Amino acid sequence: MPTILGQNQYGKAENRVVKITRDGATHHIKDLNVSVSLSGDMDEVHYSGSNANVLPTDTTKNTVFAFAKEYGIESAEQFGIHLARHFVTSQEPIHRARIRIEEYAWERIEAADANSKFIGADEVKHSFVRKGQETRLTQITYDGERWEVISGLKDLVVMNSTNSEFWGYVKDRYTTLPEAYDRILATQVSGRWRFNWTDDEQKMPNWEKSYEQTKKHMLQAFAETYSLSLQQTLYQMGSRIIDNRGEIDEVRFSLPNKHHFLVDLEPFGLKNDNEVYYAADRPYGLIEATILRDGCEARIPVDLTNL
Repeated sequence: MPTILGQNQYGKAENRVVKITRDGATHHIKDLNVSVSLSGDMDEVHYSGSNANVLPTDTTKNTVFAFAKEYGIESAEQFGIHLARHFVTSQEPIHRARIRIEEYAWERIEAADANSKFIGADEVKHSFVRKGQETRLTQITYDGERWEVISGLKDLVVMNSTNSEFWGYVKDRYTTLPEAYDRILATQVSGRWRFNWTDDEQKMPNWEKSYEQTKKHMLQAFAETYSLSLQQTLYQMGSRIIDNRGEIDEVRFSLPNKHHFLVDLEPFGLKNDNEVYYAADRPYGLIEATILRDGCEARIPVDLTNL
């Protein structure tokens, strides 16, 4: 045979599941986009077309919705763990399951006060608005023995309007960028962090608390770092997470520098004292790096688009 089969996987991608938990008149929402990938003893379906070892992707889709009812959705990570364990332990040909989840947050709409003319307005607990800008992410991989959980977020836009400089860089004949001693620093954070929970004998992290605390430390580091480069800020963000969250061993960030350039107002007889900027969407500098707990090795993919 002139060719052989290499790595392969299959599954159902982007299953949108919304779970409403009704606690009397108070409702709670979990809104997920779940992608399932399975791999294992799948040679024959590729070589001969035999589906004897193939669990239909439609079945994986149905499992996502059934598990939302059977187990609920405590967190994206816990839901992914339930799914991965099920596929690997219930299907002998399946040796590895990878579950990727995006979570879209909602927050309750604040209703009018008790004096409102609208009947029951002060009791509304079932209306929501999409919360924040970021999308929460997680990827759970299970091979029947060991777990790998990588969580994170994307599309979180942050800005410091001062306390950022950029100077002392290499200059050559093509350099036109002026040095900056007071600039806007803005970026759209894409970050992933890997947990050191790898087997069922370990105590499982509190996934919801871990996400909120990790995001808090990341944002505090961004706000509190007097930045001489976006690289410096990135490192401080990752270090703050590692230093404060013992369940996390590795953090990787991809940070596009959302450039803000001072507008030249002199043609109009006006002085621009770091007040009016042009926000350029492209091209942009792209700063990426991994921060590790000492003694650990990197496992988060370098290219986050392939995560």
